[in-house]
Amino acid sequence: MIPDKTPVGGDTFHGAADLAQRAHVLSFQKYKELYLQSVQSPQEFWGKIAKEFYWKTPQTGSFLDYNFDHTKGKIYIKLMEGATTNICYNLLDRNVYDKKLGDKIAFYWEGNEPGDSMEITYKDLLQQVCKFANVLRAQGVKKGDRISIYMPMIMELVVAMLACARIGAVHSIVFAGFSSESLCERIMDSCCTFIVAADGFYRGDKLINLKLVVDEALRKCRERDFQVSKCIVVKHLGGTEETCADETSTNPQSPPAKRSCQIPWDANVDVWWHELVKGASDECEPEWCDTEDPLFILYTSGSTGKPKGVLHTIGGYLLYTATTFKYVFNYQPDDVYWCTADIGWVTGHSYVTYAPLANGATSVMFEGLPTYPDSSRFWEIIDKYKVTTFYTAPTAIRLLMKYGDGPVKRFSRQSLKILGTVGEPINPEAWHWYYKVIGNGRCPIMDTFWQTETGGHMLTPLPVAIPLKPGSATFPFFGVVPAILNESGEELEGEAEGYLVFKKPWPSIMRTVYGNQERFEDTYFKKFPGYFVTGDGCKRDKDGYYWITGRIDDMLNVSGHLLSTAEVESALIEHPAIAEAAVVSHPHPVKGECLYCFVTLRDGHEFTKTLVTELKNQVREKISPIATPDYIQNAPGLPKTRSGKIMRRILRKIARNEKDLGDISTLADESVVTELVSNRCKTT
Repeated sequence: MIPDKTPVGGDTFHGAADLAQRAHVLSFQKYKELYLQSVQSPQEFWGKIAKEFYWKTPQTGSFLDYNFDHTKGKIYIKLMEGATTNICYNLLDRNVYDKKLGDKIAFYWEGNEPGDSMEITYKDLLQQVCKFANVLRAQGVKKGDRISIYMPMIMELVVAMLACARIGAVHSIVFAGFSSESLCERIMDSCCTFIVAADGFYRGDKLINLKLVVDEALRKCRERDFQVSKCIVVKHLGGTEETCADETSTNPQSPPAKRSCQIPWDANVDVWWHELVKGASDECEPEWCDTEDPLFILYTSGSTGKPKGVLHTIGGYLLYTATTFKYVFNYQPDDVYWCTADIGWVTGHSYVTYAPLANGATSVMFEGLPTYPDSSRFWEIIDKYKVTTFYTAPTAIRLLMKYGDGPVKRFSRQSLKILGTVGEPINPEAWHWYYKVIGNGRCPIMDTFWQTETGGHMLTPLPVAIPLKPGSATFPFFGVVPAILNESGEELEGEAEGYLVFKKPWPSIMRTVYGNQERFEDTYFKKFPGYFVTGDGCKRDKDGYYWITGRIDDMLNVSGHLLSTAEVESALIEHPAIAEAAVVSHPHPVKGECLYCFVTLRDGHEFTKTLVTELKNQVREKISPIATPDYIQNAPGLPKTRSGKIMRRILRKIARNEKDLGDISTLADESVVTELVSNRCKTT
């Protein structure tokens, strides 16, 4: 699986020599030695790492017990049976009291507007978390209760999630760009009785009134006979209570940083964060939890249209995310680390909050956009805080490439040592620009492949130890055993392309789909018994490097956000003019992929620009602006087999203007293909 010797060749790049002086893994041979130990003796490997953290009671049962084969019974994964801990204690108390890092900066917070910034130490963060944990307990929140969090990238978001972890409550964070329908769906699925939100925020120069979205979501919940008992609101913009909602600011002429937003208020449900924490104690005894107790639920799009509540547990998630952070980013105590992801996504959970704090790191947390107020914002922040490690999405890199080298070279970026990418495969052109222009040809790029379901990095380079190939996620991280299967489920050796699967569990693997074990097994284990199925295609080259080729199932990766075609189709069909819809991916120069939609009209309706606008707005409202289709094509008929299955393979080819449509002999009506080709949307 892993080559015997360090791969060499004209297409490989090596880490900067100065990194080798303090590298955790100095050579490819050392990587291979550690890797083999991690898969052959997992208890020895992870047990040594576990000693770096605090456990209230030690492990009493087996270290790792699991079943990946549904034909042999229920799928399960159990780690360190009998051990108890608290992840918040390990992130904060351990760093403040045991490691004496109380005065160290935990986060530099950079707001949407330049100049709007703050910093918080580990000691101050611990006190704020304890205060809010006491607030939650006073409100009746108990271990195991689910709490929905819907906030922008503000410090209270970190405080809220860690306060939940401190008292054993399960947080379910919803990205603050999702619609009221998406928020309602997630609240109800996870049975959250509390929601923590903010009044609003600015995304660039656009005001987002979050409280309006929350209230609409709670109204939808009530209509479906589900009641949320309390909504705790952070006054981020200085929101003012109004009996009538108004999306405009109270003073539209004032600069964005000074504006407030008018928000609806229900005194029976709503309560201000600042009023609750005012008298709360800054000391809070943690809830000691079993390693397999739930930590959080995070929803990811499902191929059936209904989002899946991915459930992660405490002990394994702590071990794995902390370890990946240390080794993949070669973390050193004097580093300043910046992950640009929103905490509403798994990257923000793992690599903005949990893993950096578990290592006692200093991080940058950013509320704004890479292009606001101009396209130099990222590089300005890197110089301001002397960022050493920068972790972002290929989408952001491609977006900023459009502005050329000039905005980058206005700033030195001399502090940078390591770059990283996440969310989707990075195309070689963007990789080279990132490497040569952003990193000045001296910073290795950690191209990380992983998923919401995996909790942490799965395939990734290591600085210094693993030579880089532009566009390749290189090799498996410690404890990860990948395989490539063909359609028949046979493992392919050597150079190969097929389904990417994993043969054994790693500590942070998801434990189930919340409330739906059957769906968990159907989605990840039924197709190939004995393997965890990622849903991604993969190829392995002659040197053993892994290259992710994209989703195999009906999913799209838009700007690093996974979207379900079924979910978008469902939103389109809800429009009274639409009888049927089919959604496929289309290449996009910045987003990687975008949505190309085929819609069949009901009798009596016409395909017009107005209808197209309505459909786009409906998808935005039902799901998120991220899911807004780029193309909507009138499709009087869809290519179907005689059994009625829509042939999306053919639709993808039509959307991409490919001339060879492949075999269409199985279609019930081949003539629809000709009409679809002639009606194809003009794309660039």
